[in-house]
Amino acid sequence: MSKTHISLITNRLNFPINKVKNTVALLQDGATVPFIARYRKEATGSLDEVAIMDIKKMLAELEALDKRKETILKSIEEQDKLTPELRQQIEACFDLTELEDIYLPYKRKRKTKASIAREKGLEPLAKQIFDQRNQSVGKYATSFINDEVPTIDEALQGARDIIAEWINEDSEARTLCRKVFKAHAIITTKLVKGKEQEGAKYKDYFDYKEPLNKCVSHRILALRRAEEEGIIRLSIAPDEEQTIYQLGQLFLDGNGAATNNVRAALTDSYKRLLSPSIENEFKNSSKEKADIEAINVFAENLKQLLMAAPIGEKRVLALDPGFRTGCKVVCLDESGALLGNTTIYPHPPQSQQHEAVAVIKQLVKQHKIQAIAIGNGTAGRESNAFIANIPFDKPVETYMVNENGASIYSASEIARSEFPDQDITVRGAVSIGRRLMDPLAELVKIDPKSIGVGQYQHDVHQGKLKESLTGVVESAVNSVGININTASEHLLTYISGLGPVLANNVITYRSENGPFTSITQVKKVKRMGAKAFEQCAGFLRIREAKNPLDNTAVHPERYTLVKKMAADHNCKVVDLIKDIEKRKAINLKKYVNEEVGMPTLTDIMKELEKPGLDPRGKATSFSFSNELKSFDDVKEGMILPGIINNITNFGVFVDIGIKESGMVHISQLANQYVSNPNEVVKLTQQVQVKVIGIDYDRKRIQLSMKEVAN
Repeated sequence: MSKTHISLITNRLNFPINKVKNTVALLQDGATVPFIARYRKEATGSLDEVAIMDIKKMLAELEALDKRKETILKSIEEQDKLTPELRQQIEACFDLTELEDIYLPYKRKRKTKASIAREKGLEPLAKQIFDQRNQSVGKYATSFINDEVPTIDEALQGARDIIAEWINEDSEARTLCRKVFKAHAIITTKLVKGKEQEGAKYKDYFDYKEPLNKCVSHRILALRRAEEEGIIRLSIAPDEEQTIYQLGQLFLDGNGAATNNVRAALTDSYKRLLSPSIENEFKNSSKEKADIEAINVFAENLKQLLMAAPIGEKRVLALDPGFRTGCKVVCLDESGALLGNTTIYPHPPQSQQHEAVAVIKQLVKQHKIQAIAIGNGTAGRESNAFIANIPFDKPVETYMVNENGASIYSASEIARSEFPDQDITVRGAVSIGRRLMDPLAELVKIDPKSIGVGQYQHDVHQGKLKESLTGVVESAVNSVGININTASEHLLTYISGLGPVLANNVITYRSENGPFTSITQVKKVKRMGAKAFEQCAGFLRIREAKNPLDNTAVHPERYTLVKKMAADHNCKVVDLIKDIEKRKAINLKKYVNEEVGMPTLTDIMKELEKPGLDPRGKATSFSFSNELKSFDDVKEGMILPGIINNITNFGVFVDIGIKESGMVHISQLANQYVSNPNEVVKLTQQVQVKVIGIDYDRKRIQLSMKEVAN
């Protein structure tokens, strides 16, 4: 990576140059983002994962730009048009749009009006007219009349076609148009004739107009979807007359015949070439911006769901609700292993409540069940009410579990490999139970897009969405840390430095040699090189290990340092963990050296204070209102308990215990102004909401959290 690239990243991201330089060096040396953020704070100046990821993305963009430059230089060179000045201009350009503008005149084109005119020998006439010094163009044009150009009008038209292309390829003209579009473009829609019924859900956009710079991302995506479905036609453009007038300030000089021809060419250039081209750019750039915002919302929601509090290692009865087909019930032990399964039919049409109660009571007693997980899909509310009325011998907490994506998991290859002898209904119920025990460990088995915590996930750029969501999963897994002796292969795949091959090798080693007893033993895993071990070791945990540091986020490279701290205070490492006074007695400044600074030492002390602590907290049980059974029971003014099940940039959706989720607009989230819903609420948060509006035709419920205790 060149000094120029380092400087560009520094300036664009506004980070100190040494932080950028060191981060780039670590990335190019194969270090992962979680590893750098956690264990190389001295080098990066404690940059967080977001900042490091931004540097990584910009590195990739600059590398892609370099490749594009190489392609452009080669293309122009093959045309024998590459001058030293042009090469310097291209090499000094670090903006993709500007680079493409430079390349535009040299880009190989299909036959155009301008190229046809050039073939007819009209370029000298075009140059004479464009110069606008000689306004007697008619007389000069006669010298170009021949068999291919039989009239003066055709000669002048051909010249104007060439001038139109020159204006279109002029970087100053394109820059001006972009400025006008950015400041004044209007996004306008028109309904496609005969699509009223088919596009009823888009009726708000049948005849819509709004400044592009005011159009929020979710509306951009909705408009694009309506356009792609053939419901509306969409255009983006500023005032045509004003834009052409401003272009005229660049190219028009005088009032004679030559200038009039240039004016006509300019108008043609804008309408036929410039405007469609710049409009396409702004359609793409506005879509890209909307994609980024939608992906960011999706990523934040996914992070919150993955980091939802687990109940931990408890015996769980999981119930996948249903009406006609019954409720599938499974029992799981503390590790999530399947103990047994059955089906009960407490709801219509069978309504076998008495029998179902007996089955549940017997299973709870037989398997010593400590918690019950109920899927929040069809019949979820009814099943929750059914379970709530069962008199158990001892308290058993009940939890509603978001079951989005459970059906995807149950039909997946992962589920088939875990439960080859069970059908998809059993696998789905197991997934619901395991989500309660450890949401992160279970949800990593599902394609993040299928978890259902975003909007427009099928409309945004799929490659960027996958990259972002994969990064979120990796961040979540590594921030929690993984028990290497119980983690699934799929969970291990996301650990820093591992990936699918090494994750599989870890499982193989574990099955052949028994549980790992120390972190250093991981080095014996097939194909586990020094670099991979360095990257993964700090994120792995071994409970009840001989070395207590093996159950902490202290990296093995710092074990010797911690042992020295203990030795200096005449104790063992385990004594430092148990005794707060011994930890307080440590003077951290004494252990600062060239490699280890206060950030790392502070992190080490935090780990010694709470070794193996799960940062996610503990799950709490929840019950919906008994007043609601269906949409028809919802009344304005009701104050209801609910669970936030989706967050968008315009508000949040709340599960209130019926099929239809209610929506709290961003303006109704709090009594103060809210710019970002994530500032005041979190996914899976339990809230109190007030019903403030009901759309019976579209079955939509408007909610408010203002002046309601939360």
